[in-house]
Amino acid sequence: MAQRELYIDRLRTVMTALVVLHHTAIVYGGSGGWFWTELKPSGSPSSQLLTLLCATDQAYFMGIFFLLAGYFTPPSLERKGYGRFLADRFLRLGVPLLAFGLFLGPLTAAIVDWAEGNGFRGTWVWLWQHHQFINGPLWFAQALLIFSLVYCAWRRVFGAELAGAARTAKQLPSVLWWLLWAVGVGAGSVAVRQVVPTGENVFGLQLGFFSSYIALFALGIAAWRYRWLEGLNWQCARPWVIALPLVWLSMPVAILVASHLNGLVHSNFAGGLGWTAIFYAFWEPFVACGAIALLLLVFRQRLNQPSKLWDWLGRRAYAVYIIHPIIVVCITLAMHGWLAPPLVKFALAGAIELPVVWLVADPLVRLPLVQRIV
Repeated sequence: MAQRELYIDRLRTVMTALVVLHHTAIVYGGSGGWFWTELKPSGSPSSQLLTLLCATDQAYFMGIFFLLAGYFTPPSLERKGYGRFLADRFLRLGVPLLAFGLFLGPLTAAIVDWAEGNGFRGTWVWLWQHHQFINGPLWFAQALLIFSLVYCAWRRVFGAELAGAARTAKQLPSVLWWLLWAVGVGAGSVAVRQVVPTGENVFGLQLGFFSSYIALFALGIAAWRYRWLEGLNWQCARPWVIALPLVWLSMPVAILVASHLNGLVHSNFAGGLGWTAIFYAFWEPFVACGAIALLLLVFRQRLNQPSKLWDWLGRRAYAVYIIHPIIVVCITLAMHGWLAPPLVKFALAGAIELPVVWLVADPLVRLPLVQRIV
């Protein structure tokens, strides 16, 4: 990768670490679905803090993955052609998805059942008999595979010829354009969540968040074509970066107001036409605009130099993403009997998990067969 794009690998590595911590937060009372939770979301201060952390993460961290995936999709397709590109996508996305759904996911679920005294083998039998496929965090690979297929179909029918495609530097869109983009994403989320609220899966995908994911994947494609990442600067991003803390703070205020009016348990942020659901749907893209612009600029400015440590971490980040559920579950289960405040357990579990999961990923990526996939 060219030196000017080293920061992109660094950013993906940090977002992978954030995924690990996000799932750990769910264990100790944050909102979201996970294999095992020690504490359910509640009105306690620790649970509300972890839920706010999860909501903040959700607003932008997976969106960054889709943005960067979209950014690298056109050059990969144009270099490889349709057949080789799709074969590579099925290898790098489809194989890990199948490996997780058929082995790692059931193994993680079985460990949880065993720890809860329900046996180990019975979980595997039940999952096979009921044709359950656990995609876990590999829903991202599933979604990206679908996006890649759709992009190839669109490009074949409506897009430019692969051999004749060229990158053309264009000025970044105006602040008004970004404002309309964020409003459009929010409106799309409101519409989708009337049918599929956040927290509900359709074929293993939480479609309630896909308005943002689709928009950011498409934005990544445009960013490649028009060299928008290279053109991104503090002047363009300043309004969103300045607004970010104010927009972010509006969420804890909304939570407090909702708790006062209805009680947090009875306040629906997931879907419907209540003010809380509409607020949440529009809050996410506005946070995403500021957070993603800020992270891209900071990482490009501060983390764009060669580094053996960052190279080592980045080379193992995809493997970490794939295998981290079983490690998070094992470590948090091992800490279950320790009586400590949830935030303390969250901090300690995260501090243990991050080095462990990277160290476990290290020998895996050295295996010849695995090297071709991750």
